[in-house]
Amino acid sequence: MIRLVDLCKSYPTSQGPREVFRNINLTVAPGEKVGILGRNGAGKSTMIRLLSGAEQPTSGLVERRMSVSWPLAFGGAFQSALTGLDNLRFICRIYGIPWEDKLEYVQQFSELGAYLREPLRIYSSGMRARLAFALSMVIEFDCFLIDEVVAVGDARFHEKCHAELFEKRADRALIIVSHDANYVREHCSTLCVLSEGEMSTFSDPDEAFEFYHRAIHLQ
Repeated sequence: MIRLVDLCKSYPTSQGPREVFRNINLTVAPGEKVGILGRNGAGKSTMIRLLSGAEQPTSGLVERRMSVSWPLAFGGAFQSALTGLDNLRFICRIYGIPWEDKLEYVQQFSELGAYLREPLRIYSSGMRARLAFALSMVIEFDCFLIDEVVAVGDARFHEKCHAELFEKRADRALIIVSHDANYVREHCSTLCVLSEGEMSTFSDPDEAFEFYHRAIHLQ
């Protein structure tokens, strides 16, 4: 279970504190699929960072009773001077699991070939994303975080990612933050809308989308 309790987040600016979130409450149960909608600038990526633990709230509580992934296909924590293989070893060491039995999967899924043994600084953005997605799958998280639509690589590779996450791991919790209402509708049963620093939760998708479209036009 993941719980947000009276969560507030603000950042200092030259004009004074800028409030991003105000008294947000949310509970995500094991296996639950939660979509968080918001226009650009509503705080979606900030929410992902708070959920993952990359940032701390200004006040309130983020309680995690299940393991939570980094945002899928995010390679920001990779070491560019290391090879893809070395990054696999490094991440497995952090999570306390052996890397040797993960290597074949990463090789086959990422389709990097000989580049897996080359430093990440020569990777294209697509190559880094494919490696990041493959590494996300070798750690068996209870909850996966998705920042915007998972669209890694070409259409064929995108289908592989979809099957790996939404079919083989259908029992895991998902938290998807996006401004794509159709993508969230397809994958989520609980919908939330970020608007003006607050989050409203809906079990009825139609109510959520109606509220979301109103919020877009009012802001």
